[in-house]
Amino acid sequence: MSDTETRVVEGWNGRYFEDFRVGDIYYHPLGKTVTETDNQWFTLLTQNTSRTHVDRNFAAHTEYGKPLVNSTFTLALVTGQSTIDLSLNVFANLGWDEVRMPAPVFEGDTVYSRSKVLSLRTSVSRPTLGIVTVATEGFNQNGIVVVSYRRTFLIYRKADAPASYAPRPDESSLPETAE
Repeated sequence: MSDTETRVVEGWNGRYFEDFRVGDIYYHPLGKTVTETDNQWFTLLTQNTSRTHVDRNFAAHTEYGKPLVNSTFTLALVTGQSTIDLSLNVFANLGWDEVRMPAPVFEGDTVYSRSKVLSLRTSVSRPTLGIVTVATEGFNQNGIVVVSYRRTFLIYRKADAPASYAPRPDESSLPETAE
């Protein structure tokens, strides 16, 4: 291939059941700084009426002296962060177990995450899928764990995954390579 020849470079398509090994640890690549808007919108969207999330004056009079980030937002955020490594090819989530919130998250904290593969098995009722169980932790910018849980999900085997459904226009419509 010459230096000017065009090629299509496939992006990351995620792991399939066969790609996991018990004991593997994935440090998920994306962190997220939690904003006041994140906390307010998620709290109100889910109809959580706890003033500790949405009433700055009320929160100022609590032990922490400032609003706490909604814990279900933290759980959803860390689950979302793990998707790139664990479940791009998920069929379904089976459950979250042993969810713990050992430290609070505050607006302005940056949350990162990692997961460890705990177990793997072929699904008895759906042999085209595998069952993966992971332990996941979310931690803040100081390395303090703010959420931990076990998650179990059904994931496709590579040979049985649905074909990509994204349309691809003809590459000839793209501009020529600049010299």
